Amino acid sequence: MATTPALHDALLDFTSRENWDKFFALRGDGDSFEWYAEWPQIKAPLLSLLLGEEGTEILVPGCGSSSLSEQLYDLGFRRITNVDFSRVIVADMLRRHARVRPQMRWRVMDMTNMQFPDGSFDFILDKGGLDALMEPEVGTKLGMKYLDEAKRVLKLGGKFACFTLAESHVLDLLLSEFRFGWDMTIQAIASEPSSKSAFQTFMVVMVKGKMGVVHTIKSLVDQSAEYCNMQQANAVIHALQNENKIRESHNSGVDILFSLRDLQLGAIGDLKVIVPGRRRQLILGEQGSSLYCYKAVLMDAKNQTETFAYHCGVFIVPKARAQEWLFASEEGQWLVVESAKAARLIMVFLDSRHASADIDVIKKDLSPLVMDLEPEYPEETDPMPFMMASDGVKQRDVLQEVTSEITGPMVVEDVLYENVDGDQSCMSEKMFRRLIFKRSSGLVQSEALLMRESPSDEMDSKTKNSSTSSKKKSQKKGLTGSKDSLRVDHSYLGSSYHSSIICGLSLVASALSAAASSGERVSTTIVGLGAGSLPMFLRGCLPHLDIEVVELDPVMEEVATKYFGFSMDEQLKVHLGDGIKFIEENAHSERNGKDSDAVRILIVDVDSSDLSSGLSCPPANFVEDAFLMSAKKFLSAGGLLIINLVARSSAVREMAVSRLKAVFENLYSLQLEEDVNEVLFASPSKRYLEIDHLDEAATKLKAMLKFPVDVESDMKNLQRLQ
Repeated sequence: MATTPALHDALLDFTSRENWDKFFALRGDGDSFEWYAEWPQIKAPLLSLLLGEEGTEILVPGCGSSSLSEQLYDLGFRRITNVDFSRVIVADMLRRHARVRPQMRWRVMDMTNMQFPDGSFDFILDKGGLDALMEPEVGTKLGMKYLDEAKRVLKLGGKFACFTLAESHVLDLLLSEFRFGWDMTIQAIASEPSSKSAFQTFMVVMVKGKMGVVHTIKSLVDQSAEYCNMQQANAVIHALQNENKIRESHNSGVDILFSLRDLQLGAIGDLKVIVPGRRRQLILGEQGSSLYCYKAVLMDAKNQTETFAYHCGVFIVPKARAQEWLFASEEGQWLVVESAKAARLIMVFLDSRHASADIDVIKKDLSPLVMDLEPEYPEETDPMPFMMASDGVKQRDVLQEVTSEITGPMVVEDVLYENVDGDQSCMSEKMFRRLIFKRSSGLVQSEALLMRESPSDEMDSKTKNSSTSSKKKSQKKGLTGSKDSLRVDHSYLGSSYHSSIICGLSLVASALSAAASSGERVSTTIVGLGAGSLPMFLRGCLPHLDIEVVELDPVMEEVATKYFGFSMDEQLKVHLGDGIKFIEENAHSERNGKDSDAVRILIVDVDSSDLSSGLSCPPANFVEDAFLMSAKKFLSAGGLLIINLVARSSAVREMAVSRLKAVFENLYSLQLEEDVNEVLFASPSKRYLEIDHLDEAATKLKAMLKFPVDVESDMKNLQRLQ
């Protein structure tokens, strides 16, 4: 039904109560208005759900002026409750139906905050209500609140029928929110042959079942049928296929990394109940809900007959100790649970992004997140205790604090760790130099291993540079003596995701090997210098790479050179400028055309100063279509685009991945076990890829590397993203 300009203007915001009052007032009394499909089209599929249940309690949220409720009432369904937050429409509907349909109920109520007891209804009928709440500018917040309420007021075994256009942002929410404990079916609503509607309506039905059970979605949508909008139907089919793969993985017994929302939705059963021996990995925190993101493990003590000091506790593991057997292995973790004397223990692992944060800030950030994981103990009134393993940091020494107009304040510091590997037989102290970006809540951007100069090197250095005793006296003292006796070990990678980047080169190992054998150079471009650790490692590890680093901030080059031993030569150069513009310009340059048949490598390793997009790495414009298309042209016939991705929101991560899929024929992911980083590998063609012989390719790459890297372990986690 068409709307007048005045009516259209009144509905610019579908989430506004005032706008809906205005809309219904402009339409006038006594006139029904239908969104999407009409009664003749939805009658048969709807009645098939209600067959033989005339006494069922039905809720119609966001009822508006639709005639749907009266049609059901006249067919014998008397127990219908209609709610809408517009007083104008509820008053009008009462006047229209009070006499002729006296048993039908009408309530002025916000469907995101309903005043009904739990389990009040057998059937919920939504016709466009969810879609109206899912305004792109508003996001998913209102939609999630409404679905939480709908699930709450629905009885066990009850049905929730949602008529929707199934736009991607709406369908994604439905699929994820009803993933655990719900039986879901989706079908397309047939349209009249004469219908001029440009949109296809779908009916999604969810049946409330046992918490934690994951069902495959039953789809009555197929590509052989005729729809008024085939593009819509194909998008729904594709989304259901992907969702069913996710659901199959949950049923496969694989140790899934859950989100806090997954657990709130019942992914592992009722969180309020202790299940002896239950252990699940999860991610805590998302953009907008917390300062940080954390990897955690939830464990319910195996022996619940013991006397516990706490019904639930939080145990924080600092980054320096995360790889120790006691915390990294499942067997070790159970020992921690036993010694903590907690019925449930939530073990939280800190990584490089938490390194400079005050522990009190960490605890304050974690507190609201872990509250949802607390089991129900009516007699327990004490706050949840926080416990922590020692971080192993013995001493810190700030070398320099500098502020850049582009990057903001930065700190260079030396840190002394003791026994960082958890090896009791090795008590030697290890020192690291760290570069910290304060703009990202104290992000440790780089961490480099420091080595002492050998005695002969140190003596040579003193002979050359200390001709007078006054110079000797003025030498600066560091953590363990003269700073002049320390140097950065460029054969060591302090960041685990850097190791994953190296391991992912296995995908083009044969092309790299062929180039090395023939004396050819492989063009390698790195966007983002940082402290220079990755390019310096690559230069020494794979000497036949020609490396060009693109760095926006000249101060970064100065810091890397002065404090981290970064240096340039014929093999390694730095271009100061915008990385996106550099790739765009060189994608069309003569130089690119000249070497169009050669394998190329493009690495994007840049952190974001704007976290509002939900991306910590890279900045959002590096995963937009314009840059990805330039990157594809830059790589020409083959090679790898490698992106270090840190997304605190699963929805933002999926958006980035979908854009990469749309541009690149081949996309792979390497998810780091100890961090939230994910390294993505994209290629425009299969020309140089070793996708069918990855084990052999990993062996081939390892043979080329001049420095040791555990290639095989990382490659086991490599997955192709379909």
